[in-house]
Amino acid sequence: MALSGKRILLIISGGIAAYKSLDLIRRLRECGASVRPVMTKGAQEFVTPLAVGALAADHVFTDLFSRQDEQDVGHIRLARDCDLVLIAPATADLMAKMANGFADDLASTVLLATDRPVLAAPAMNPKMWSHAATKRNFDVLKGDGIRFVGPMTGEMAESKEAGIGRMAEPLEIVFAAEALLDDGPKPLAGRMAIVTSGPTHEPIDPVRYIANRSSGRQGHAIAAALAKLGADVALICGPVSIADPVGVRTIHVERAEEMRDAVLAALPADIAVMVAAVADWRVASAADQKIKKHPGESIPTLALTENPDILKAVGHHTMRPTLVIGFAAETQDVENNAKAKLERKGADLIVANDVSPATGVMGGTRNSVKLISRSGVEQWPDLGKEEVAEKLAALIAERFRQG
Repeated sequence: MALSGKRILLIISGGIAAYKSLDLIRRLRECGASVRPVMTKGAQEFVTPLAVGALAADHVFTDLFSRQDEQDVGHIRLARDCDLVLIAPATADLMAKMANGFADDLASTVLLATDRPVLAAPAMNPKMWSHAATKRNFDVLKGDGIRFVGPMTGEMAESKEAGIGRMAEPLEIVFAAEALLDDGPKPLAGRMAIVTSGPTHEPIDPVRYIANRSSGRQGHAIAAALAKLGADVALICGPVSIADPVGVRTIHVERAEEMRDAVLAALPADIAVMVAAVADWRVASAADQKIKKHPGESIPTLALTENPDILKAVGHHTMRPTLVIGFAAETQDVENNAKAKLERKGADLIVANDVSPATGVMGGTRNSVKLISRSGVEQWPDLGKEEVAEKLAALIAERFRQG
């Protein structure tokens, strides 16, 4: 495992999401990592050093001016004696300090003194996350080489507050840390890959849209798996509530036409994996205002028009990637429908799956797929979506190795 034997310096800052750091420590240690915690003063208002230290099985560092910890310039030792500095949660306050080079407590001083990779998991109220100052600080930190996981969309601790700002779940943070520290073979180094993921939302009026149940988990996992093997990945992603994969350039879109334009703008590429569940149709003319229901009036008719076929556009493009892979989400006659799609779309491979409600595939965490190519059909067993992604990435790498 990528985290086995790795030393993680975990900085816990002062937000309600600090309670998740307790589970995060347990998850990191289950993966074989050692965890040395640093807690800000604010963090100690939410979780206790006793609880953190008990789970980490290590001393908890809290004070820049500790006589015991600083007798050998402890903050420099903390900053360097690790493989990764992980900040979870990363509050707006700590991000502002980092972006502006402040060093007025132990956490900010360690972050200024470290020469190790830094991974941050932001967590804050949606208004704070969308504030111009936070956006500015986020851009500065990304430019400085700080890597991020999240934040995610969801309910906040505050009553009736929801939006982007939830800290990524502990397992997602662990996966991001693994990806960042992975030093395995990179057979796809130098290759450019385009991956699409998630659903598209096709507006009916300002408050309604046509969509599907795709979570984006499979597409995101494939993007992460390709990046793990060294590919330069552009992920074009529809509206999802999961975190962007670490090490992947993610472009967020909403509608099928926007996804098509982003995919074509990313060409040329070596690999295209079209996973997104793109809506086949959109409303021909979306209403500018909410369509109202009036007693006695007939039900409004929605005139639909066909959305662009992104896989077909890529499969027949003058800058067609060397390897084009499509996904076929079917509810009946899966194999035959996928074979027809292979020829019609100009793909090299179709990954077909049964997404009938009983399977739980659409929106779930597992997948059972068939690989359809011109040479035959290969059935894979039921696997987690991350496992499907790793197997597919390995197959892609082998295709390029064989030339």
